[in-house]
Amino acid sequence: MNGKATTTRTRLDRGRNALGPALELVHTGRAPTRAVLTAELGVTRATAGAVAAELEALGLIRVDSNPGAGVGSQGRPSHRLAVDDKGPVALAAQVHADGFRAALVALGGSIVATAPGCVTVSADPAQVLGAVVDAGAALLRESGRRCVGAGLAAPSAVAEPEGTALNPLHLAWPAGAPVREIFAERVRAAGIEGPAFTGNDVNLAALAEHRHGAGRGARDLLCVATGHRGVGGALVLDGRLHTGSAGLALEVGHLTVNPEGRPCHCGSRGCLDVETDPLAFLTAAGRAPGPEVSLLQQARDLLRTSPQDPGVRVAVGELIDRLGLGLAGLVNILNPDRIILGGLHRELLDADPERLRAVVADRSLWGRSGGVPILPCTLDHNSLVGAAELAWQPVLDDPLAALTREAV
Repeated sequence: MNGKATTTRTRLDRGRNALGPALELVHTGRAPTRAVLTAELGVTRATAGAVAAELEALGLIRVDSNPGAGVGSQGRPSHRLAVDDKGPVALAAQVHADGFRAALVALGGSIVATAPGCVTVSADPAQVLGAVVDAGAALLRESGRRCVGAGLAAPSAVAEPEGTALNPLHLAWPAGAPVREIFAERVRAAGIEGPAFTGNDVNLAALAEHRHGAGRGARDLLCVATGHRGVGGALVLDGRLHTGSAGLALEVGHLTVNPEGRPCHCGSRGCLDVETDPLAFLTAAGRAPGPEVSLLQQARDLLRTSPQDPGVRVAVGELIDRLGLGLAGLVNILNPDRIILGGLHRELLDADPERLRAVVADRSLWGRSGGVPILPCTLDHNSLVGAAELAWQPVLDDPLAALTREAV
């Protein structure tokens, strides 16, 4: 082998070790150009070029070698990098108290297609998961896209390593239902390629927001959100989702914020789960929930259409004070550098941001903790995007092995 060929092979071998990190940089929007990719990877320009070319050959990214120069720029502009909008997708599924949804999610966290499901969730998890996988399989057939795997967002703590739903409190599912096993079986039966994963819906929302949304750039990120029923929390520590020793960390819904409050499904009283969720808001506003749409949608609609209604204003203040009390306790314990709020909590923040921030600051132990930024989540369907992140992770870890089944 001549010297030039040897140099090329060495560059490719070195570059293949950087394929995963490079793909993650493009996937999360942190490497929009080859110049940035070169700097972030700490490699030569030639190696970065070889890495980008290999990812393009795998159908994962596009490289624009002739980008237009910006106004006032000097020199030749760097090659632009973007995810391939015709590339593979992940199947994402979410189940909640008011139904389910399936989606196809591409690299970069973009949702390609969605299929909403029924509004009544059966007490049989196998039936529900079979239906949501069938909806996803139909989307895949219509799209003609390759699938890298599937991820499920479940409204329950998911115990590791068993993959069981320990507390599906707002579903009629039995505690300890083997949701990961059932989901994986349904995925295989539908002929869908790639591995199948399952996680808690708020954990996955936090993961998606950290990579693609309001949590991007945070090192220690706290996410608190209502679902269609109940409240969940998640924590990203040093850039990684923290799930604890058995997948059960940050069950913030069962933090007591009103000792004399409503009975909670967990057996306690006054938990965030029943004091700051959509049903609590509707009740505090003096509105009887109806069957037409989800409780979350009813609460959002009421906030948006009647913000000056006296009952709505009372409900906003009541829920903000209780949410702020819970957030302050979490801030004192966890010291995050950013808090993001989802579901109805995002709407409450928009309704009176200063009141919520004041409650948190007043009950924080240190001034700096009281000043932690509190922001709304920005992604639509962030739990779905997070479920897809589970399926994309093996590709991000090792694109060649995941897509070609070839040992590096």
